[in-house]
Amino acid sequence: MNKTKIICTIGPASLSRNTLEKMYRAGMNGARINTAYGTLDQYKVIISSLREVADIPIIIDVKGPEIRLKTKGRRTVNKGDVLEVGKDEKISFNNNIYDDVDVGDNVLIDNGRLRTQIVEKQKGLLKLLATTSGIIDDGKGVNIPNKKLAALTLSSKDLEIVDLAKECDAEFIALSFTRNAQDVNNLKKEANGFKGAIIAKIENSEGVDKFNEILDAADGIMVARGDLGVEIEPEKVPLVQKSIIRKCNQRGKTVVTATEMLESMTYQPIPTRAEVSDVANAILDGTEVTMLSGETAVGRYPVESVLIMSKIANETEKAVESHIEDEGFINISDTISKAVPRICQEMPVDKVVTLTRSGYTARMISRFKILQPIIAVTPNKRVKRQLELSFGVYPVYIDYLKEDDRILATANKLHSMGLIDDQDTIIFTAAFRTSKPHSSNLIEVHNIKELIELTEIQHTSSHHNKFTAH
Repeated sequence: MNKTKIICTIGPASLSRNTLEKMYRAGMNGARINTAYGTLDQYKVIISSLREVADIPIIIDVKGPEIRLKTKGRRTVNKGDVLEVGKDEKISFNNNIYDDVDVGDNVLIDNGRLRTQIVEKQKGLLKLLATTSGIIDDGKGVNIPNKKLAALTLSSKDLEIVDLAKECDAEFIALSFTRNAQDVNNLKKEANGFKGAIIAKIENSEGVDKFNEILDAADGIMVARGDLGVEIEPEKVPLVQKSIIRKCNQRGKTVVTATEMLESMTYQPIPTRAEVSDVANAILDGTEVTMLSGETAVGRYPVESVLIMSKIANETEKAVESHIEDEGFINISDTISKAVPRICQEMPVDKVVTLTRSGYTARMISRFKILQPIIAVTPNKRVKRQLELSFGVYPVYIDYLKEDDRILATANKLHSMGLIDDQDTIIFTAAFRTSKPHSSNLIEVHNIKELIELTEIQHTSSHHNKFTAH
């Protein structure tokens, strides 16, 4: 199992159960549904298929303040053409941004592949002069750099999708074009009753500027580099990416690097050398998850894309190091997580087993990028699926809460499952005599053979004493 996790966007190229199964075997750890395309009924079919194929997390995108084209047909636009965009025209936007833009503003379509400029604005109608040639099609993304748009955070369709996420018990909702903490809090309010986690997608200048407050509000972050590289200067994206990943690692929050990672594999069976380096460098930066977009949604080689991504991760992980800085006491679980890598450095440890109810301690240990596998044992099936996206974590569902000796019961169960061996020396962490959040307060180090043998001796002795007393 790779330590770096892979999310695959599901679309026409990957809808069949056979393809989903192959992608899962190739290394898919999570599945994303991009709601810029498709219908609610189609999303339900995808979710049903995914649940049947694998016990992995589902990430449902909501578009939020994202701007997209609405047009009835695909057409080629030549340099010098003028496009008329308005509510009653053949071309329109999904949000009303008329009052937020001005003559002279650049309007970039499809990640900047088609560049236009507003040359006239009158009575709700915008005229866009094409400064390059390109293609327009329904649903293509629109960027207007350096503009703060007053678009509503959530559309009526977004709210329907939020209801679907609750109904289908999705593990994550991803909010596109997150601008500030208020956007995240608005989603949480509208998603009242949603038990999963919120991932904020950073893809515009306002999101970069307000990143620290967004990180406080969200459960995870996605560096959505396609739109981000259009909204800000593309040469700034690599350092922004590094900064975001580092801050997420420091806080133990899930971080996903996305968009155009293996873009050429949408059309060809092998990636470019530059793409391979890009994926590897994101992993070296500390990203927990890499994401495939068009490669698996509409590409010709969805399974091959996952295989290549998995191979790159497997090779690169050998050189991954932790970049965590000690910021003093935060909570008990944080302190326990800092002790684990120190113990791993000072004695031979084969695996780390963490008993976790919320997944927090597992994520906090994961951020240190230790060599040893982290087996996260949780009594919550949703948490188990969410931890599929944590670096180096192998999550297992075991309901240990009613056990008198939780570590012993967990060790026996993992041993019977073949996940730990007699020869293993294992660090166990758990919360003992406490029900507060983030309160793992126990570390034990055991040789598994000795632990199990001692258990058998104690069991035999207890049985003998009962027999004698009788």
